[in-house]
Amino acid sequence: MNELLQLAADPAAWAALVTLVVMEVVLGIDNLVFISILSNKLPPEHRQRVRRIGISLALIMRLVLLSTIAFIVGLTAPVFDLGITGPVGSHGEPGFETAFSWRDLILIAGGVFLIWKATKEIHHTVDPGVSDDVLEKDKATVVISNVGSAIFQIILLDLVFSIDSILTAVGMTDHLPIMIIAVIIAVTVMLLAADPLANFINSNPTVVMLALGFLLMIGTVLIAEGFGAHVPKGYIYTAMAFSAGVEGLNMMARKRNAKKTD
Repeated sequence: MNELLQLAADPAAWAALVTLVVMEVVLGIDNLVFISILSNKLPPEHRQRVRRIGISLALIMRLVLLSTIAFIVGLTAPVFDLGITGPVGSHGEPGFETAFSWRDLILIAGGVFLIWKATKEIHHTVDPGVSDDVLEKDKATVVISNVGSAIFQIILLDLVFSIDSILTAVGMTDHLPIMIIAVIIAVTVMLLAADPLANFINSNPTVVMLALGFLLMIGTVLIAEGFGAHVPKGYIYTAMAFSAGVEGLNMMARKRNAKKTD
């Protein structure tokens, strides 16, 4: 209790909390976009429940991982090294390396899964034919397995994003209470934004394609980071924001043209 009171009276702790909340919310956007796209593949009566389950699992995973910080930090220790490094950049660090830790392997696996999933969904969007995909909307006879499949895939990505989130938190502050509060606030924001974001994506087909493009980019970044290539997050989210802004202008133009034709 004394530690909490000391943190509450420390302006630096409040600054760390605000910064970490912002970082956790930004990192949670990737997780939320995936959950929104995946839940929209389900029948309408199951979507909200699956989104809430997915985000609740994200919170539980983050809190569990926070309780094992020593283990999580240990995931950054190299497990094996292939002895290959890229050219040295302007900051004196190699462009990539092959000294893989468990964190690197998890990021690479998560990136490959995201690229596979996004590519598959883009294919279904561009060529909507008869498919054996268990997540097809028109297969009412497999609704139960649909929900189970969606939750399983959400769990896999929750794990990847949770580890990345907790390692970010560990790198920004040494105080566990600040990490816990920041994670709870960030996941609460995700919970509040989940339904509006998913409904917006579902009602705008072009936004679906844009979101799938984001998932492809995020998957590529995860693989790059797994190979030791540092990709500044600011560049990624600036590109996403710019693309979303352009699509917003296109949507406004389409609505105005529709009104003129009416």
